[in-house]
Amino acid sequence: MAEQGPLCRPPLAGSRRDPAEGPPEDGERGGAVVEFVFVSTLVVVLLLAVLQVAVYVHVRNVVTASAQEGARFAANADVPSASGADRAVAVVARATSAQTAGGLRCASAEEVDASGLTLVVVRCSGAVPTLLAGLGNLLPVEVTGRAVKEAA
Repeated sequence: MAEQGPLCRPPLAGSRRDPAEGPPEDGERGGAVVEFVFVSTLVVVLLLAVLQVAVYVHVRNVVTASAQEGARFAANADVPSASGADRAVAVVARATSAQTAGGLRCASAEEVDASGLTLVVVRCSGAVPTLLAGLGNLLPVEVTGRAVKEAA
């Protein structure tokens, strides 16, 4: 049987590195750490933005439902129309927090629509708290609830 040559080709001249020389100086050392910091910062910022949108939508829906509840409450025949605003703030405080309710300004009044019906209208305005406390309340919310006033 004839002798076969090596299965692998010999390395090219100068391609072997002496381990005593130390690590190669290619400028890439630590690059993964820097990239991780950049990417993780971006992911955290995006996560906070999504959470802030969720908080805004939730608080806006709660304030809308509370204004409608206040208008329905004040539309009863034996209840003064001005009590709708207080009811709306109380519902917001129970559903979210006293701080959120304290940042709202609600007012209720009677209006007559085009068909001649008397409506109780509760308007609430304020700002939604942000997740980062240092930013304050940057996101405004303004909602209106209406209900037909019962005859006495």
